[in-house]
Amino acid sequence: MLLFISVLAIGIFLGYLMRKRKVQKKVDFLITISIYSLLFLIGVSVGSNELIVNNLGKIGFNAFVLTIGAVAGTILFSFIIGKKFFSDNKNTNVND
Repeated sequence: MLLFISVLAIGIFLGYLMRKRKVQKKVDFLITISIYSLLFLIGVSVGSNELIVNNLGKIGFNAFVLTIGAVAGTILFSFIIGKKFFSDNKNTNVND
């Protein structure tokens, strides 16, 4: 864990030093390539795991249920927070 935090801190420091240079497009491209590579490697890992492949139907259904719950919860709480804190009602007092 310390290694991850250290690498992140070094990245933040280097990003801070290079913020005035025009490296943003190169960094964006490298991030995109890295994400695609990680997704590919995760797919290879899942595909090579016999236990996961044999239970893909059950795992897929559970993942679907979790995804629907997460999306529904996000929509519900976004609506509640939006109404509570970001409504244009002039009678709303921030100190309530």
